[in-house]
Amino acid sequence: MAAECLILLLSGGLSACLCALLLPLLRRARAGQTILGYVREHSYKGGTPTMGGIAFLLAAAVCAAAFGLFADKRAAVAAVFGGAYAAVGFLDDFIKFRLKRNLGLRAYQKIAFQSVIALLAGVYCLYDGLTVLHIPFTHISVDIGGWVVPLAAFVFVAATNCVNLTDGLDGLASSVAFWYFAALAALIYFLSGAQGAALSRLSLVLCGVLGGYLLYNTHRASVFMGDTGSLGIGAFAAGIAVFSGNALYVAVLGVMFAVSGISVILQVIYYKRTGGKRLFRMAPLHHHLQQKGYGEAKIAYVYSFITAAAGLFCLLFVQ
Repeated sequence: MAAECLILLLSGGLSACLCALLLPLLRRARAGQTILGYVREHSYKGGTPTMGGIAFLLAAAVCAAAFGLFADKRAAVAAVFGGAYAAVGFLDDFIKFRLKRNLGLRAYQKIAFQSVIALLAGVYCLYDGLTVLHIPFTHISVDIGGWVVPLAAFVFVAATNCVNLTDGLDGLASSVAFWYFAALAALIYFLSGAQGAALSRLSLVLCGVLGGYLLYNTHRASVFMGDTGSLGIGAFAAGIAVFSGNALYVAVLGVMFAVSGISVILQVIYYKRTGGKRLFRMAPLHHHLQQKGYGEAKIAYVYSFITAAAGLFCLLFVQ
């Protein structure tokens, strides 16, 4: 337990320091966020530095290496895939920054990059024999063999895009991810014991760096994580869960990420089937809640509370 506490403290401290160092660099480079015109509530955020994900992901890599977590192959591969998605996000952010617009990579370009990386993750699972799944709320595990390839690919694509969609309010995606990784670390510890120690501690590292980043990202945010951060975090959320046999827990522990994705899908379906009517005032759901008059801090608190409660609920069934 002492080692786990040290991981949290050092990763959080390093993340906070790197964010402090990165902020003036982003300001000097004028790497500010361009705000969509139809999101009136966010007009004051225009120009807020973005790509803050660089700081906390770098802190995560340094801390994971310092604690020897990359000696474990699964943790190292999870970091590789996390870095690959972060690179796609960085390219998207960089295009936005250079062209001073809200659109970076085209949607088809993003999904193409993401799908290729996700399929490679699925192939790795099959190649390395990571085909056993823990069934949520039971003590049952099943070997799904080659079906792990499409499942892993789906989890990667879904998780990265849902985290990306949730990153729309100050402190929202980062606080939800904080509790997601805290619960995932405990879940792996109880289900896998010493075999999952590196992945469990990698989750704690991510929990810590997000805690340090939240010092700069809570309302009103001094910096946004950008797609660099949201795609990187989404890939780590998927990779650690998939490589530890907990792919089916992603939608449970990340229930509020799933809500963001599902609310967008429902909005699009309803809009098309009703000839232009809207199910929500704006999707994802957090924008609907904001337009209903709820403050950003309150929405982030509720989302975080539900995520923490979902994690505790899952842990009740594994002890």
